Amino acid sequence: MLALFLLALSVQAQNQPVIRISTDNLDLILKVSPKNRLYQVYLGEKLQSSADFDKFIWNSYAGPDGSISVRGHEVYPGSGGEDYFEPAVAITHADGNQATYLYYKGMTQTAVPGGTETVIRMADDKYADEVTLHYVAYSKENVIKAWSEIVHHEKRPVTLWRYSSAMLYLQSDKYFLTNYHSDWAKEGQPAVQQLQFGKKIVDTKLGSRAAMQSEPFFELGLNHPATENEGTVMLGTIGWTGNFRFTFEVDNTNVLRVIPAINPYASDYSLKAGEVFTTPEFIFTLSTHGTSEASRNLHQWALNYQLKDGQGERMSLLNNWENTGFDFNQESLAQLMKDAKDLGVDMFLLDDGWFGNKYPRKDDHAGLGDWEPTRTKLPDGIPALTKAAREAGVKFGLWVEPEMVNPKSELYEKHKDWVIEQPNRDSYYFRNQLVLDLSNPQVQDYVFGIIDKLMTQNPDIAYFKWDCNSPITNVFSPYQKANQGRLYIDHVRGLYNILSRIKAKYPKLPMMLCSGGGARCDYEALKYFTEFWPSDDTDPFERLYIQYSMSKFFPAKALASHVTNWNTATSVKFRTDVSSMCRLGFDINLKTMTPDDYKFAQGAVANWERLQKVILDGKQYRLVSPYESNHMAVNYVSADGGKVVLFAYDLHPRFKEPLMNVRLQGLDAARTYQVKEINLMPSKASTMECDGKSYSGDYLMKVGLNVLTPNSGESHVFELTAN
Repeated sequence: MLALFLLALSVQAQNQPVIRISTDNLDLILKVSPKNRLYQVYLGEKLQSSADFDKFIWNSYAGPDGSISVRGHEVYPGSGGEDYFEPAVAITHADGNQATYLYYKGMTQTAVPGGTETVIRMADDKYADEVTLHYVAYSKENVIKAWSEIVHHEKRPVTLWRYSSAMLYLQSDKYFLTNYHSDWAKEGQPAVQQLQFGKKIVDTKLGSRAAMQSEPFFELGLNHPATENEGTVMLGTIGWTGNFRFTFEVDNTNVLRVIPAINPYASDYSLKAGEVFTTPEFIFTLSTHGTSEASRNLHQWALNYQLKDGQGERMSLLNNWENTGFDFNQESLAQLMKDAKDLGVDMFLLDDGWFGNKYPRKDDHAGLGDWEPTRTKLPDGIPALTKAAREAGVKFGLWVEPEMVNPKSELYEKHKDWVIEQPNRDSYYFRNQLVLDLSNPQVQDYVFGIIDKLMTQNPDIAYFKWDCNSPITNVFSPYQKANQGRLYIDHVRGLYNILSRIKAKYPKLPMMLCSGGGARCDYEALKYFTEFWPSDDTDPFERLYIQYSMSKFFPAKALASHVTNWNTATSVKFRTDVSSMCRLGFDINLKTMTPDDYKFAQGAVANWERLQKVILDGKQYRLVSPYESNHMAVNYVSADGGKVVLFAYDLHPRFKEPLMNVRLQGLDAARTYQVKEINLMPSKASTMECDGKSYSGDYLMKVGLNVLTPNSGESHVFELTAN
């Protein structure tokens, strides 16, 4: 963190302070009222002159006695006040009063990497309660993240029953929300609707596998539904790996209030005096050129400041799960490591089924919690596997699910008090397992110790796939006792405590975030994970839809995609090309491939490794949407504009449907680019007319290339090099 402090901007607009939170293209302007309350007066494109700030006027009304009062868009309204809509914060004070009024106390602005942090202090004038608002504005990326801190000094604990990260106001004629819902193997499903008077709530109550049904991000289109390259669009996402809640409320003046928060469901939170309650980060960007530009804002911000090792490389890999399941041994794994080397990938990843002795992990009914290698499968333990990987010339990665326990395990027999489970009811098992109570510090130590012991004994482990296959069921914490309202929140904080300890001790350790597929996909978790698994659905047709949705909010470097045998009616080429637009992996029995398919896969891996910097770090442009056509296309452009990778996919074209040229984006119009088709099957030349030819960037963006076909399940990958 930079230590330089900047002078706080305090422009006297009508003799009241104005606070400007800005990026290169975006302004959020707040103003203190005559009665010392804080209001939002503007959110939108950056204003050119601060002289215009004094033109903001208050929404005022005359009281019965003739006095003039301010009524506006309060930045962080409390419950019980004159605002009749959803509050940002609600506190039951020690005396039972539920009203909170916050008054402005001051602010500072500090230079931080990439931008400026604004810290605003507010307090109640009748109770010893304080709220500190934080906004970090990233200049070049045009991203703002916001969160709040709540603390009190009353004589007895208070109860929090609303605790929002922020509240933002948008003004437009119409509002259109796109939120994303999901289930196992059905992640990233968009739902578009117009918001009208009243509230739309998108939330989750699942606890640990929290995003299984509702995903923590959204698009907002002003005046019309969000489109790719036109119109004003907000992208927003909350960094919270637990129960979240987005409230979209259109009020009586047709102003939209956006309220991101932890879901208060079953979470009336008892807060002790002096204890600071910190809300999750809400991250948003606003673009006047559609979703595409907003996505690139988030991508660049994530790579620069949020994603773990965002500037580093990623390893291609071979996973054993779809090949062997639970059926493997030390010798068969050593052979798979040699296969991984021959394929050309960087790493072999051993998935589920390697642990448990009293209750060996033969299926998903037993063993979770007992993290000792199964002696009958792995007589020489993990050291023999890391040695075999070294000898094969690949890295070694390992699957774990340390937050969970099977009732059929030694851990459950010894520590039932560590498990979230009802003491007086029959238990319901989701996937034959229960969730450990991470709100308990002893359990946090245990879970950290799993990874620490594996790494201490086997320092050559190069990667963990961290899974989480169950939501919280049978909700009761033996540790919280009478404070059950703290469970959902303190459980997630316990997870972060574990992950921060792992990151502090093993800062370079890559980890994949998995949750029965894509049920964990948030930017707070991605401070600790280098990538996440968007879905267990690896059917290439379905995966294109999922990756298209996820790419709106996450860079390609954060998305892991594997070639599997889901939908073997498609070619290995098509499956590989789909996975090559993200972090590439294989989860397939290589021995079942034909010689041509295997040789193709080797070449595709080599191409991906060579072009990784363009695909994972370049600017992404979504060119053709699978939701709006029977095709999909996307191109990536390197930072210097000199290298481009274009992916084109034919899903299920209709009979004799017109095929339009694909117009690329993000190129230098004045440069000339040579087009070369790559990822070709052995002994087959390109049939694309553009292969080997050169075009100006201007032509490629305005006229485009004829790269789509009428054939279902066909794909083409092109490398463009600027002369």
